[in-house]
Amino acid sequence: MVMPYYWGGDSRLVWITLAMMIIPLFASIKVQSAFQTYSKKRTLAGYTGEEAARRILAMNKINIPIQPVRGSMTDFYDPVHKSLALSQTVYGMDSIAAIGVAAHECGHAIQDANDYAFLRFRHAIYPVTNFASRLSMPLIFLGLFFGSMSFLVDCGIVLFAITTLFAIITLPVEFNASKRALATLESSGMLTGEELVGAKKVLDAAALTYVAAAMTSVLALIRLILISNRSDD
Repeated sequence: MVMPYYWGGDSRLVWITLAMMIIPLFASIKVQSAFQTYSKKRTLAGYTGEEAARRILAMNKINIPIQPVRGSMTDFYDPVHKSLALSQTVYGMDSIAAIGVAAHECGHAIQDANDYAFLRFRHAIYPVTNFASRLSMPLIFLGLFFGSMSFLVDCGIVLFAITTLFAIITLPVEFNASKRALATLESSGMLTGEELVGAKKVLDAAALTYVAAAMTSVLALIRLILISNRSDD
């Protein structure tokens, strides 16, 4: 097989690029499949996502607003404004998937209330990460375009490494939120044993998307380093 000129005959770049496309796609398919499956299964207790979230927050003595947002799987906890946002497929739904996702977002609120270290660190580096994500690729592009300005590529790679660190730091935050969610759902009795298994499958599939994002970011960083090294030859 003859490598395209763009890759300079380096098969590593080809395989890394393919992995960067396949890994997120696989994770997306898994989470969509799990969510759709358990969105069709109503819980025995009949709590909606919003009702479950209010009960979990009350159990942990947390008083924050819960707001509906448009879309599916657009749920999030806002640590700045101390509020919870639940999507249309979660807020008013009484499915196993809805309860699992609502509990997960409550897990972030509990982390915040308990000063969970990884959440604090992720929140602290977010402004730097946001800046780095905007500037890294333009710097790399300019450095590669103007061959005599290789220092721009190095600066861009350093900035991209910050975004990779953010993706890695996100993993313990998400895993811990799911752990808290499942423990709370079990102790509260809102889900039966069989329903808990379904909620865990949904949350495990959702966690896979964060793993995929971190892996893709690491691969992208390696790819940039390889391209940079080739341009220096």
